Amino acid sequence: MRPAARLLLQIVVLCACAFASPGQHGDTAAIDKFIAGQGSYKNGQQAEGVRTVLTGDLNDDGIPDAAVLYTLEGQNGTNNYVQYLAVFVRVKGRPVPIAHALVGGKNYRAVEIKAIENGAILCNTLAYAPKDPSCCPTIKRSTRYALQGNKLKELGHK
Repeated sequence: MRPAARLLLQIVVLCACAFASPGQHGDTAAIDKFIAGQGSYKNGQQAEGVRTVLTGDLNDDGIPDAAVLYTLEGQNGTNNYVQYLAVFVRVKGRPVPIAHALVGGKNYRAVEIKAIENGAILCNTLAYAPKDPSCCPTIKRSTRYALQGNKLKELGHK
């Protein structure tokens, strides 16, 4: 490759990275702010390293939204944990939290979001059998959540 072409390619790549970065940082900052507020409201804190963010169209406007699964723990000094699913839609290019719901937690079920398809958030779950210890649910299931207005609705589990 000629030196001038190589230089031009490097400039294009650097500019593309520079323009992509602020949006991603803004998304993370908006998500961080929302979760911190929820943690304060629920007297807990976000569990480190267990947040999952998926993007896809959830409100049928053709613009990618974000589904965020996060865990709050230590509410009021306990060893409890609760999983929440939040949806952020784009308003003027910025992520805005529109809905959130409690979806899992200790002695309830463990949730893992897998994909966004056809406007629904697909999840794998582990539910508790009667003799399961509080650390270890064992019943494998799946469920879906969809945005209906400004609420998340569970569409059923298998």
